[in-house]
Amino acid sequence: MNKVLVIAVHPDDETLGCGGTLLKHKENRDEIHWLICTQTDPKNDFYKTREREIQEVLDLYNFDSLTNLKLNTMQIDQYSMSGLIKKISEIINRIKPSIIYLPFKNDIHSDHRKIFEASFSCTKSFRYPSIKTIYMMETLSETEFAPSTKEDSFIPNVFVDISKFIDKKIEIINRYKSEIQKHPFPRSEKNIKALATIRGATANCEYAESFMLLKEIR
Repeated sequence: MNKVLVIAVHPDDETLGCGGTLLKHKENRDEIHWLICTQTDPKNDFYKTREREIQEVLDLYNFDSLTNLKLNTMQIDQYSMSGLIKKISEIINRIKPSIIYLPFKNDIHSDHRKIFEASFSCTKSFRYPSIKTIYMMETLSETEFAPSTKEDSFIPNVFVDISKFIDKKIEIINRYKSEIQKHPFPRSEKNIKALATIRGATANCEYAESFMLLKEIR
């Protein structure tokens, strides 16, 4: 059994980036743990709606744990790197995951880039020996807008067949009613399936999710 930790900068990143893979982990009796890094301002009228959505998603995945760092969304660059590392390190030391899914290091959203940097700092094998595998995931509306240069582009080298789980992934992402819009908006049901289709074609299956493997210790 593996312990899996997905680090979602914002709620919905976990589903966009590796929702089908998380469902597959759960079917394989792995533990799955969800770390959300940011939250909506509690004074905002949308706050209660988002909290309800998170609870619904938590139940649909049957996550083994949920932790929310409650950082201010859109303002991660205002936190010190040492402070972010401390917060994330505490979660990793508590959960002791063997597999971690991180945001892509060059996502266009600055929140994603800062959280990647802090999270990756918490994966040194001599400090966090439980971690055996580290992936970066692609998140629609963030990853594809990275600069189109070789060093900045998402180049997947791991593919997971999620054909069995695509419908459940779509069901879950639709719980985030404010995040999903009609095509050609990047986060649309059509585009989620289109990305899974092209990744599936690469992997010789109907639907797949893809990742960049950063480290694997066997």
